[in-house]
Amino acid sequence: MAASLRRAAAGLLTRLQTSAPTVRTLSTSNSHSQSIPSSLWKLGRLNHVAIAVPDLEKAQALYKDVLGARVSEAVALPEHGVYTVFVELGNTKLELLHPLGEKSPIASFLQKNKTGGMHHICLEVDDIKAAVTELKEKKIRILSEEPKIGAHGKPVIFLHPKDCHGVLVELEQA
Repeated sequence: MAASLRRAAAGLLTRLQTSAPTVRTLSTSNSHSQSIPSSLWKLGRLNHVAIAVPDLEKAQALYKDVLGARVSEAVALPEHGVYTVFVELGNTKLELLHPLGEKSPIASFLQKNKTGGMHHICLEVDDIKAAVTELKEKKIRILSEEPKIGAHGKPVIFLHPKDCHGVLVELEQA
């Protein structure tokens, strides 16, 4: 009986070994990492998620009075065509965006999305000029010729959403 169980177990083990899928692992050896070109810039942390809102005061009240977050005052950024309000979270921020002027990109966003919604994400980079140069070489479209000064007083650029899987990405100098 014991011999018969051993043969059955050995047969099962053989079938499992031959029918099991092959699993490949990535090597972390130095020879592979040396062949990957290094970038002149590094991607940093998530700075904020921007939300377009049709009523800035109601949105401020939701985050401050209902959810208990620290909420800034509204700041006009005419060069970007927006009012901004920042909501402080433990690990990042929300940026509430409201149109400023008729040519505001947020006005056109709200025409398509009447109740508002996520507009973009903002990622920090350690060298925005190097990032722009390399991204252009990689055929990622930049929505402005040069970085502009953003809501935090630092240079920012936006990457075309069609080149970023449908997401408008803002890069901000860390």
